[in-house]
Amino acid sequence: MPFDPAVVRASFAVVERRADHLAKYFYAHLFTHNPGVRAFFPDEMAERRNRLFAALTQLVLRIGSPEELAEYLRALGRDHRSVQAVPEYCAAVGSSLVAAVRHFSGHSWTLEIEKAWTEACTVITRVMTEIAAHPPAAAPVHWEAEVTGRRRAAADIAVLTLTPVHPYPFVPGQYLTLSSPRVPGVWRPYSIANAPRPDHSLDVHVRRVPGGLLSTALVDDVLPGEPVRLGPALGDAVLDPWSPRPLLAVAGGTGWGQTKALLEQLDAERAARDVTVLLAARSDVEQYDLASVERLLARCGRLKVLLAAGGPGDGRDGAIGLVRDALLRHGDWSGWDVHLSGPPDLAPALTSLLAGLGADTGLVRHDPAPATFRRARPPASSWFPGEPDAPWTHPTEQG
Repeated sequence: MPFDPAVVRASFAVVERRADHLAKYFYAHLFTHNPGVRAFFPDEMAERRNRLFAALTQLVLRIGSPEELAEYLRALGRDHRSVQAVPEYCAAVGSSLVAAVRHFSGHSWTLEIEKAWTEACTVITRVMTEIAAHPPAAAPVHWEAEVTGRRRAAADIAVLTLTPVHPYPFVPGQYLTLSSPRVPGVWRPYSIANAPRPDHSLDVHVRRVPGGLLSTALVDDVLPGEPVRLGPALGDAVLDPWSPRPLLAVAGGTGWGQTKALLEQLDAERAARDVTVLLAARSDVEQYDLASVERLLARCGRLKVLLAAGGPGDGRDGAIGLVRDALLRHGDWSGWDVHLSGPPDLAPALTSLLAGLGADTGLVRHDPAPATFRRARPPASSWFPGEPDAPWTHPTEQG
């Protein structure tokens, strides 16, 4: 790797506190110098700016590890294929990024820093250009699909059934990115909430996020018969196909959808494994899919489900306490596979707690939890009282 990762990290620390201003400057520079790229972005840019800084943070975190950096860039490349970004714009993105960091670095900017950032962006641009220009064989940019079912599961949650025009390959535990013509140019990730079906249909559990453009449309407006587009299945929070170990799954909120897909897979395979599920919600009302829970309990003799819902006035804190108590009451989690799904701060907090109870962190699987390079920002609400430095993250609609 030709550039010095330490120089990039140190200079990033200088501008991190001005994240929103940096993102605005980046997009203004990009659109001014490359007018044609504006068409690839939605009219409302607030959420896109947050996502930009989150992605930049992930790149800086991985910049000292070529393998991890390449893996993350491949994921970004797949995402940009789904929005039909043109390969020649990749270099423009790098130039605008350097310009934005330079502008907000002020007097701390040096020739050494400019060299490091320019070389880092060159590497990033090369990888993403190769991915965008040479997609894997038989890997569509996106799948056309139709909304064939819609159920309001709670006041702010809808379960959508999507039927792709062509078969959609995935493994239970993965997620997809989704876009609707109601909100052009906006893509969001949602867990696939079922194991593969003969009719190739997919379920996604969507919670309306305050200010969320796509989640609001999906929960309140989208109707059966409407078209949507799906990006390729992503993520490796899947079951170990060879593991005989017992499985612990902790799901918070719409994270239940991902856990449900894993349980359906185990049922279809008639797997002889003990499975314990902790299903957390802010209240009894938000335990929104208990009919599916009861159906799986009836089919899977070695499945145990514990419901953790806050009482009146307890809300999220009540559910957090119940989950914590259940894990502590069990005591030793050594020798268990663990699957975590839910809000972004769930996985880091539970991984830490379970490690203290004997769990092998190498057996813990979950989707990547967004985090920043530094943790001096206002913390997100932590899953457990006393949990330090909960990572700041951009708003997410991922289940």
